Amino acid sequence: MKEAMEKYQLVERSIQKKYHKKLWTPFVHAIKQYQLISEGDRIAVCISGGKDSMLMAKLMQMLQRHSDFPFELVFLVMDPGYNELNRQKIESNASLLHIPITVFETTIFDVANSTDQSPCYLCARMRRGSLYAKARELGCNKIALGHHLNDVIETTVMAMFYSSQLQGMQPKLHSTNFEGMELIRPLYCIREEDILAWRTYNELDFIQCACRFTEKNAGQDGTGTSKRQEIKTMIRRLKEDNPLIEASIFNSIHSVNLDTFPGYKKAGALHSFLEEYNA
Repeated sequence: MKEAMEKYQLVERSIQKKYHKKLWTPFVHAIKQYQLISEGDRIAVCISGGKDSMLMAKLMQMLQRHSDFPFELVFLVMDPGYNELNRQKIESNASLLHIPITVFETTIFDVANSTDQSPCYLCARMRRGSLYAKARELGCNKIALGHHLNDVIETTVMAMFYSSQLQGMQPKLHSTNFEGMELIRPLYCIREEDILAWRTYNELDFIQCACRFTEKNAGQDGTGTSKRQEIKTMIRRLKEDNPLIEASIFNSIHSVNLDTFPGYKKAGALHSFLEEYNA
């Protein structure tokens, strides 16, 4: 009789079978289309403990196993000051999914939450810097973050509504402070609803929001009461009338028509359509 499969094997099979089209296919598509991984890369897969980063870690692990060329992975967990329950949940889930994590500790939550000015902005900057620094120390040339398709389109809409600019989120970018380091986003083409469905199907329980500042207000999808949540709710409502709204926004950032804009920014410098109007 065939032996019962372990939990991590069932999770991997669900990615290969039931969610192949919704998770594996767009994951591989993003890797290839945006050239996120090259032979010889040593990538720090950054795990926050939520559904997105844990799925990313498993996908990257499976890709490495079946890749046509060699690359290395370090599954990096930064503890910015998690409470004991969240720290234990991250470690137990990593063990359950057979993901060998490397954990390092910081005091970022303490520092960020002690300021009166934009604690979330400060926390994000400090976390990114700490991840880059630790990844470089471990000999990595890239860090991978778990931003998915909905993060991409929500960022675009948020920038337009609240920052008075059209701004996207690139699938990869060079670090400005850590020479030779790159950031990649392997989940770039994966929808959040499919990640949620995968989590529910496998009866997995990940941390929702680890931040002390927002965790009490976090919902089941890992979001709290924020501008991003407002945009998420708005897009969800628009989707009821137009099921293709997410794809439309996502595709629009891949085909920006600068000829129709009165102004744009390039390399930090503002430009006007008047510069070439009479040319």
